[in-house]
Amino acid sequence: MKIDDIRREYQLQKLQRKQLSDDPVLQFESWLNQAKLAELSADPTAMVVATADVQGKVSQRVVLLKAFDEQGFVFYTNLNSKKAQQIETNANCSLHFAWLPLERQITIEGKAEYLSEEHNQAYFHSRPRSSQIAAWASAQSQPVADRQALDAQYQAREEEFANMDTIPLPPFWGGILIRPEYIEFWQGRASRLHDRFAYQLDSERNWNIQRLQP
Repeated sequence: MKIDDIRREYQLQKLQRKQLSDDPVLQFESWLNQAKLAELSADPTAMVVATADVQGKVSQRVVLLKAFDEQGFVFYTNLNSKKAQQIETNANCSLHFAWLPLERQITIEGKAEYLSEEHNQAYFHSRPRSSQIAAWASAQSQPVADRQALDAQYQAREEEFANMDTIPLPPFWGGILIRPEYIEFWQGRASRLHDRFAYQLDSERNWNIQRLQP
């Protein structure tokens, strides 16, 4: 089959305004819970994070959502990584969730900010010990000679912390909060006439909801 012949009809569900919560975070929570219950994959919280540098050059990667509330959406990373360095100079970010077996997508646009050390400490020490060591071992986004060199860096850190019950928080590692300004819910429909609803913050920080054409 040629790649341009790969297609399917989306017919599982429809999305109407009356089904939506007035609060997009509550609506997100509902869809996330349904994605988890559907057991679509081992990573229902996986999301694409798009960032851009000061010239507007965009890059993307998949990370895991680690928290969300009315303030925004949180992930953790090496603060010397490419995404964190781009956020440092351009706070505009986009998140994208694709739960394709449910024929659903969510797009979130907003501005990024760093979490407090208190938040970072709490989450870092909730991680498996091996993940804590890996955070110290990897200079994320920097070149490395080969896999053996990377493994050697990990082993060196493992030996360094061998006699420590608590591994310290790396000063270059922490959480990033995306404060949403725009959240769109997409439900696939037949004939490519998909249902799309956008929540947009107004100047008084109220959410306005608008149906969009597909």
